[in-house]
Amino acid sequence: MILVIDVGNTHIVLGLFDGDTLAHDWRISTKKTRTADEYGIQLKELFRASNLTNLALEGTIIASVVPPLNDVIRQACKKYFGQHPKIVGPGLKTGMPILYDNPREVGADRIVNAVAAFERFHQGLIVVDFGTATTFDCISPKGEYLGGAIAPGMGISAEALFIRASKLPRVEFSPPEKVLGKTTVDSMRSGLVYGYVALVDGLVHRLCEELPFEPKILATGGQAELIARHSRTIEEVDSTLTLHGLRIIHERNRK
Repeated sequence: MILVIDVGNTHIVLGLFDGDTLAHDWRISTKKTRTADEYGIQLKELFRASNLTNLALEGTIIASVVPPLNDVIRQACKKYFGQHPKIVGPGLKTGMPILYDNPREVGADRIVNAVAAFERFHQGLIVVDFGTATTFDCISPKGEYLGGAIAPGMGISAEALFIRASKLPRVEFSPPEKVLGKTTVDSMRSGLVYGYVALVDGLVHRLCEELPFEPKILATGGQAELIARHSRTIEEVDSTLTLHGLRIIHERNRK
């Protein structure tokens, strides 16, 4: 089995693949202060809870946008699973040309998503990933990473309202029945959900105007299902896109 680890600013998502099949997946909080031992023990407990106590791993790969945790997670994999994980970054083959002014600036998660999306559909795409930040990544019909856009995530926006506006409460991410809110909470929910839908659709429309091809619009990430239900541009949601991208890149780098 192959262990894939996506280290994000808010969550760490893990997947265990048996061949091409995602057999198990987990989501834990990202804590920059945790040690390699703490992460290693936590992973052991997740495996134990899924009856995977005698697991024999064939390989491990990590994509991280939290550089301070790279060595921590690597050490945890080495000490607790006997693995020397691959890290997505310079020197690792992705099979995708990066047409960015400085390819090293592109977040590992964005490249992994692009690889997975093109491998699945083999056409031009825009991938919208709803994470701590919301990213929009464009892939050409030839499988080239073209670039995209980055916007604040819904969680950041909601937290900013709560912190910076004294009388506004924290609210859940669920749309009210009408855009026209009649209470403060409904007004905030309307602004967060429908306002974010408008942000996504607006950016997708502008990107489509600049692209010389008609892309498929694919969404992934924590709020993808919620936004897709109200979006006029998102065509499909793949909640495990990043995990599959990590598996693909791992396969492309087998010795």
